Amino acid sequence: MTDSPVQSDKTLHGAVPPMATAAERNAALEKAFDYRGDVTIELNNGQLVEGYIFDRRGDGPEPYVRLMVKDADDRMSVKYSDIKRLVFSGRDTAAGKSWETWVKKYSEKKAAGEKASIESEPLE
Repeated sequence: MTDSPVQSDKTLHGAVPPMATAAERNAALEKAFDYRGDVTIELNNGQLVEGYIFDRRGDGPEPYVRLMVKDADDRMSVKYSDIKRLVFSGRDTAAGKSWETWVKKYSEKKAAGEKASIESEPLE
């Protein structure tokens, strides 16, 4: 996977944020916490961990993130200082599912004479 800057569009999927400074690392991990998909974390020792970040503690003497490890029932804590690289590797499950997107699609269907339902779409 090649490094790419954090994208400015609505999805971060595939992005690799800069983490050269503590401020960049903190900003990247905040975005990862808000992201509704899996991330891949490369640790300083070379180990790769993929999962969903469900908690973070950015303050205190040893800031860390907590994640649910992909394809396992494990939960893991990782100190910020142990993180070398972060990749937004999983699809953002909420991308394109904002209220504005829904209203636009609904209006387009109605204007085209198609059946438009207020029922939600399946999550897949």
